[in-house]
Amino acid sequence: MKIICVGRNYKDHARELGNEVPSEPMLFLKPQTAILPKRNPFYIPDFTEDLHYEVELVLRICRLGKNIQTKFAHKYYSEIGVGIDFTARDLQEACKEKGQPWEIAKAFDNSAPIAPKFIPVADFDDLTNIDFRLEKNGEVVQKGNSGDQIFNFDELISHLSRFFTIKLGDLVFTGTPAGVGRVEIGDRLEAFIGDQSMLKVTVK
Repeated sequence: MKIICVGRNYKDHARELGNEVPSEPMLFLKPQTAILPKRNPFYIPDFTEDLHYEVELVLRICRLGKNIQTKFAHKYYSEIGVGIDFTARDLQEACKEKGQPWEIAKAFDNSAPIAPKFIPVADFDDLTNIDFRLEKNGEVVQKGNSGDQIFNFDELISHLSRFFTIKLGDLVFTGTPAGVGRVEIGDRLEAFIGDQSMLKVTVK
């Protein structure tokens, strides 16, 4: 199982970090060890002093595929959940300044908490109008809607399948909206799809 992530898929997030809006999906990977075990707290690693949260809608792949046409892409994911892409922003910036890959800032152990339950695609009235949000200590810090994505779900699946064979159980993080920020020890994060609480993470 692999985790394929999409960077800068919301214009407002790209701009808040001073990045250009991409002309095609920007992809990176997280290993299976990035998944935070269920009900476990998240411990801030000792190699970062600027850890950020990034809430994202997550697609669960339901069949094997390669070089998938956009018009058929909807057949390759069956459920939608939510996850947090924890990012060591200080490491990421240092790597970018040196022109180096920044997997150490994104793909470290437990950097991808994922909701324990997913919602079947059939339960959504419109996949281009899914509200989601992240609350930190009871206050909303990020709000997004799938309709604001630069590249929609089907476009993402089609594009990434050019480079990676997708398999049953693979996960796709589809990008984060504006509002990313720092987490501290003691913070409580809760992610929602609509008004349904999907994921709770305690930071230690």
